Amino acid sequence: MSGQKVLVVGIANQNSIAWGCAQAFRAQGADLAITWLNEKAERFVRPLAEELGAEITMPLDVTQPGQTEAVFQEITDRWGRLDTLLHSIAFAPREDLHGRVVDCSAAGFGLAMDVSVHSFLRMIRLAEPLMRNGGCCLSVSFLGASRVVRHYNMMGPVKAALESATRYAAAELGSQGIRVHALSPGPLATRAASGIDHFDDLLDQAAARAPTRQLATIEDVGAMAAFLASNEARTLTGGVHDIDGGFSITA
Repeated sequence: MSGQKVLVVGIANQNSIAWGCAQAFRAQGADLAITWLNEKAERFVRPLAEELGAEITMPLDVTQPGQTEAVFQEITDRWGRLDTLLHSIAFAPREDLHGRVVDCSAAGFGLAMDVSVHSFLRMIRLAEPLMRNGGCCLSVSFLGASRVVRHYNMMGPVKAALESATRYAAAELGSQGIRVHALSPGPLATRAASGIDHFDDLLDQAAARAPTRQLATIEDVGAMAAFLASNEARTLTGGVHDIDGGFSITA
């Protein structure tokens, strides 16, 4: 990835999947643009961005009009191109996430879809003209997209939509050399996961069921992300890549 220009969206702290990916990208020689959600998050994310020598650092709340466009305009002005996009953000209102899927509100479901899925498509659309020589767009999913995982609730259908959007985007952009993938780690103790009921139980069960008897780390996810973004993976696209010690193959 030497010389690649990479946008990383979704770092909240040092336990974030996006942080593991950013470290891997930088270790492979990429130049980074890193965003944070808001002023509260900036104090956690800015030191991490500085640690990796990120050339572009900006706020990005995809629910705020114009902020996504501003990030891509800065990339256009500073770099004139983009090689890799990592979208590692998701959101669901707590009251909808903690209830039954059939009871979730239309507003809550719509917001979850907008932040978790449509914002990825919006970013791909903005990245497309910057990927004149091809590129790679990565999202982050979970097993709950294709299997019922207790307490994952409405995020299951949302992640299923994300994986489907990934496949369609891969088909639409493949002729331009733009590859699109979903990373699907097993349960990880991230800030986002802390909003899921009984998540500690899920961590314990996953570690016990996985053939490797251990969970993947954010570094493991980063290694896969860096591979998919590299030229060695130029013929791969549209995949949902499990990084979970084999947890997803067990019954």
